Amino acid sequence: MRTNRRPTIKQVAWVAQVSTQTVSRVINDRPDVAPETRARVQAAIQNLGFLPNALARSLIQKRSYTLGVVTAGLKYIGPSRTLHGITSKADEMGYTLLLKEFPQFDISDIHPLIQPLLARHVDGIVWAVPEVGSNHQWANDIADVPVPIVFLTMKERANLTIVHVDNFAGAVMATEHLLEQGYRNIGHITGPMDWWESQQRKAGWESALKKAGRKVGLSHSTEGNWSSSSGETAFIQLLSQYPDMDAVFVANDQMALSVLQVACSRDIDVPRELGVVGFDGIPESPYYWPPLTTVSQDQYVLGSKAVEEVVEAVKRSQGEKYVSNDHGTVIMPELIVRKSSVRQSPG
Repeated sequence: MRTNRRPTIKQVAWVAQVSTQTVSRVINDRPDVAPETRARVQAAIQNLGFLPNALARSLIQKRSYTLGVVTAGLKYIGPSRTLHGITSKADEMGYTLLLKEFPQFDISDIHPLIQPLLARHVDGIVWAVPEVGSNHQWANDIADVPVPIVFLTMKERANLTIVHVDNFAGAVMATEHLLEQGYRNIGHITGPMDWWESQQRKAGWESALKKAGRKVGLSHSTEGNWSSSSGETAFIQLLSQYPDMDAVFVANDQMALSVLQVACSRDIDVPRELGVVGFDGIPESPYYWPPLTTVSQDQYVLGSKAVEEVVEAVKRSQGEKYVSNDHGTVIMPELIVRKSSVRQSPG
């Protein structure tokens, strides 16, 4: 008579001709198992369709194999790509996720979001919300949180683990590239200046210009809010207040799209009369016209690295109250050169 009973660890041990302790070591990826024995046990697990008991493993190892993820703005490309990296790496490492999304970026009271995660015994938390406005105080509100937290896209601070893209270096790359192409008067459209990312990109633009002996005036930059519509308004304003401008570094690709559109409508030749460089490296950037030069930041990798960092922190803190280490990961962006910034001779 057919039954629906699940295969047991004893059956796996019998088929593989090893002890149940050896099967447990293989399941928990312990290093003290010979390669041929590990292969035999894994084959038995696959042939029997054995599924390890996650609850039993959690009780034995004092870990839930669950991570909390706090995020915001999933309707935007950047946060959604970061979350993709988080989910993929967590699945690869055998962790499930509990997701909490901020209704807006600049929430100040974080405890109503953290407490439900702690109540479900998460092993660690990935804080995937960028530093915006007053939310920098989060760093002061986590002292009593008993699990590791890894922050994304925040200013480096002592005793916090932070994973971020080097926005300053990316802006320097973009500006130096335009200078190398012979552009002399390079304007900038920044993102909202209460965002740490925007501050770093503007600082990199200023630094590269000053290093090259170029003046940086208040009239040489305008501000958008990341959206294409705000980019249009900011670029029209910049054209008015900086008439000598022959190139522009734009803080994200969406706003750069409107720069190209306005330039076309005003018969400004890109790249001969105006060089344009964006930031982010969104998948659509090669299909703008002309194809957009951009500073590519791999936000999928950003999410993946955050999971790796928090899992390592969980291993270090197992059985003890977590003490943050003063380290993290800095991801270098890449300049992708396309037609929008490669100046051609008049002939």
